Amino acid sequence: MSPAALPLLSIAIGVVVERRKADSPWVDFVWRGIAVLPDEPATRPWTVLREQDGTTLFYAGSAAVDLYPSETARYRDNLASGSPSLWTVLSPSEGAWPYAITAVTADPAEGEGFTEAADNLVEAVPMPEVLREIIERFVAEHHVEREFVKRTRRRADPEALARREHEGGQE
Repeated sequence: MSPAALPLLSIAIGVVVERRKADSPWVDFVWRGIAVLPDEPATRPWTVLREQDGTTLFYAGSAAVDLYPSETARYRDNLASGSPSLWTVLSPSEGAWPYAITAVTADPAEGEGFTEAADNLVEAVPMPEVLREIIERFVAEHHVEREFVKRTRRRADPEALARREHEGGQE
């Protein structure tokens, strides 16, 4: 892995997951990430935090929010959105629990990218104040404004297609 691909800062957090009784003949429960704890609690993963009216809250385990200098513009946009979020990603698991924590990110584009795998459960959850402050400091320290450069397109060459041989041979 190149040094540029390594996070400059990694923030340990805990993830809270909700399991709610489903009103469906096809599934028993609906699962979703609902909160991020600003630290790793000394609690075992999948510990029940609360049970009430068919809904159970679990401490699902720990994760890390990795921050990269190349993504500061996205973090800044997230912070300026009025409701800064972290995206929790749960993926199907073959273990004792049906889901495992795959990632937690402050980058909205990365969070959206995790939705491409249809089995992932991706939820935007409120960013705790202490994490917002850490990410604001990271952006202030590492953000470099990059000028947008529009690439010029090459003109199409209609003759190029006519000169190409067909892959199946000559027609």
